[in-house]
Amino acid sequence: MSHSLLRQGSILSLLTLVSRLLGLLREMTKAALLGTSALSDAFSIAFMLPNLFRRLFAEGSIAVAFIPTFKEYLKEEKTPERLREFLSCTVTVLTCLVSGVVILGILAAPALILIFGVEAFAETVLLTRLMFPFLAFISLAAFFQGILNSVDSFAPSGFAPIVLNGVTIACAYGLSRWGTNPARALAVGILIGGFLEAALQLPFVLQKGFRFFFTDLRKAARNPGVKKIFRLIVPTIIGMAAYQLNDLVSTALAGNAGAGTVSSLQYSLRLQELILGVFVVSLGTVLLPRLTDYAQSGRWDSYSEQVGSSVKSIALITIPITFFTLGSGESLIRLLFQGQSFDENSVALTLCAFRGHIPGLFFIALNRILAPAFYAQSNSASPTKAGIVAFAVNIVLAAVLAVPFKGAGIAAALSIASAVNTVMLFLFLKKNPQIAVKQIISGLVGYGLKLMVFSALALMPVLYLNTLLSAAFDGANRLIRFGVPLALTGTVYAVLGLGLLFITGDSHIRALIKGKL
Repeated sequence: MSHSLLRQGSILSLLTLVSRLLGLLREMTKAALLGTSALSDAFSIAFMLPNLFRRLFAEGSIAVAFIPTFKEYLKEEKTPERLREFLSCTVTVLTCLVSGVVILGILAAPALILIFGVEAFAETVLLTRLMFPFLAFISLAAFFQGILNSVDSFAPSGFAPIVLNGVTIACAYGLSRWGTNPARALAVGILIGGFLEAALQLPFVLQKGFRFFFTDLRKAARNPGVKKIFRLIVPTIIGMAAYQLNDLVSTALAGNAGAGTVSSLQYSLRLQELILGVFVVSLGTVLLPRLTDYAQSGRWDSYSEQVGSSVKSIALITIPITFFTLGSGESLIRLLFQGQSFDENSVALTLCAFRGHIPGLFFIALNRILAPAFYAQSNSASPTKAGIVAFAVNIVLAAVLAVPFKGAGIAAALSIASAVNTVMLFLFLKKNPQIAVKQIISGLVGYGLKLMVFSALALMPVLYLNTLLSAAFDGANRLIRFGVPLALTGTVYAVLGLGLLFITGDSHIRALIKGKL
């Protein structure tokens, strides 16, 4: 615990950066092969469905219930037999549940796809059935990740998604050359990559000395550890169901807003997820085991200090990036996606969605840090309640804004709902009197306002410079025309922003550089 939180997660952050860049390259591959066509929408919807359940059986359950419970077993020094029994019961119940959902998903695919009003109905059904087994592989991968993260081993779970994205890209180009439908080639890559993501982590779990086997399902369901996981996860199931319904309704609204709208929202979210994945997901992954230790040992001062420094780090990352990408969004989209099937209409659709999504970056990032603060206390009910409120706000706003603004309105609804979710999480966090919530909020608000002012000041010369550089490189190839101005303006923006922070003696940036956070 003496190591810096950010230093401890530095390897994970580096691996996540590579993974997110490959994820972006995967989206660029999809953009090049499919653009914002009806076939692109078919793949986006088909991949979204197993992903929705993945958040419940994989990321959601592991973060909410498994890691805190498993750490209790480790902390109480249970006998190896008790530990092995807990892991065996957990993997048995997880496998049975996920297998059932996969079978139901394959059988019910036509009924599910009817919701979205897609043009390529038959192709969407086929792709959905092809990719649903991905859920089983990725759920096992998350189980292995939970074991490794609980003992502060983050590198294997950081490397596994790199393989997933790399294999998907290779299949997209490799199989398409043989006349295969590009969407189907991508789907095969997703399936193979999901299997490898689980298979690559298993040796590291065994190397740590953990063993588990399939056992009788009735015995597994009666295991005390499994029962505790279910107690923690039941509220989350409600919240995640609301979240999944949120995605389904938003996607259905987008599917009925015109061809390409679903895909444009997905491309925009990929850019947002690139930022969140590199900085925020890594921080949240490392933060949960640490906060769990603080909460279980009653070290609430350390807990509050860790949460306070983490939310400031999120502000330091996301607020400047939000300002810069709002000013340079079109160039970024053209650089990454334009070409072949991704035409001017695709650029316009994606830019509208991006301008609605990016203002919510700060709040989405905060939510991903604040949620583990509750899970560390074995409190899954509060994030669930906040999520339900945010879900209601998002659905109402998306339904209202989708008609006049289409994809941009749906994206803006998500940003506003994310802000509501953040407010709700802080309100619920105040219910624990041992946490210095007022101090955390006042520090975050003051620091956030300062960053907004500094970001605006740094952006003004950048906008002027961008106009000059765009004219200077007009007519060059895409990489030079958009890449060089983005690199130069991004460098100027970063230097100006960091300069303002150092001139004003910002203590947080100095602590980050010295590795004290």
